[in-house]
Amino acid sequence: LLAPLAPGQDPLLNVCLDAKHHKREPGPEGRLYGQCSPWKDNACCTANTSAEAHRDRSLLYNFNWRHCGAMPAKCQRHFIQDSCLYECSPNLGPWIEQVGSSSWRRERIRNVPLCREDCERWWQDCGDARTCKENWHQGWNWATG
Repeated sequence: LLAPLAPGQDPLLNVCLDAKHHKREPGPEGRLYGQCSPWKDNACCTANTSAEAHRDRSLLYNFNWRHCGAMPAKCQRHFIQDSCLYECSPNLGPWIEQVGSSSWRRERIRNVPLCREDCERWWQDCGDARTCKENWHQGWNWATG
């Protein structure tokens, strides 16, 4: 049963994704780690999830940031920030969509806008970095990390 909305409350804000590591409802999480700390007052992630988002080889999704060799720290921080947004933000409701047949999540976010200056900075910081994977969204063997 859903609680009624307070007058003027947007039903697309203050919600958590229905996914692997998200809390059911957002709330205070005072010990969020590093780049996830801006969400500490109202988070969809736990402190443990926020710490894992910063590890080179994270237990969150058995993923290794260094899957193709060392990723420059200035580049990696953008991917960590993206992970913190995905795991912790309670304000992604406008971009949540249902996932068909995933075994580990029922929802994902898609088409979240990115500020031009953030996009340009990400490009500058990662422009010399290399990857050995053309599309990070499909074709992984998740069993090996």
